Amino acid sequence: MSLTESILVDAAPATVYALVADLRTMGRWSPECRRVWVAGRPVRPGSRFVGLNRRGAFVWFTTGRVIAVREAAEFAFDVGVFGLPIARWRYRFEPEGHGTRVTESWQDLRTGRGARLAHLLGLLFAGTGADRRIEVNRAGMRTTLARLARAAGGADG
Repeated sequence: MSLTESILVDAAPATVYALVADLRTMGRWSPECRRVWVAGRPVRPGSRFVGLNRRGAFVWFTTGRVIAVREAAEFAFDVGVFGLPIARWRYRFEPEGHGTRVTESWQDLRTGRGARLAHLLGLLFAGTGADRRIEVNRAGMRTTLARLARAAGGADG
C-alpha cells in the first residue's frame, strides 16, 4: 500500500525542505505526530529518532531512521514500532513556477507475520488498523501539507 499527496507552496524549495528536515518540528505539521526527539543536527542518512504520536485517546511511540537527505530536493525516513518496520515517509521538493511542488508519500512496510502483528497493534493502540490506515493517512497528509504551506508562506493549490 502507498499514498501520495502534493501541494504547490509559495516558497523556495530550500525553505520548505528546512521545515521538514528539522524533525523536531514534525509535531507542528503532522496531525498524528506530537513530538520527535533526535540526537545530533543536522540529520543525515542513518540518523535515528523517536516519535511520540497520538490519535484520539491513543498514544504510542515510534522509532525512526532517516534514509534520504538531499538538500532542497528530498527527505525520507522509515518508522517502526517494537522493532517492526511500519512505514516509509518521503518528501520531495520540486521548483514549480515561483514556488515549490511539495510531494509527501507514504509506503506501508509491513509484511508477513509482522504485518499481522502491526495490524493488531494498530487496532489496539491507535484504532487505525490497515483497513482504516489509508483514509487516516490521506487526511493526515493533506493536513500536514497545508500546515507546511502556511508556515512556508502560503499555498497556490
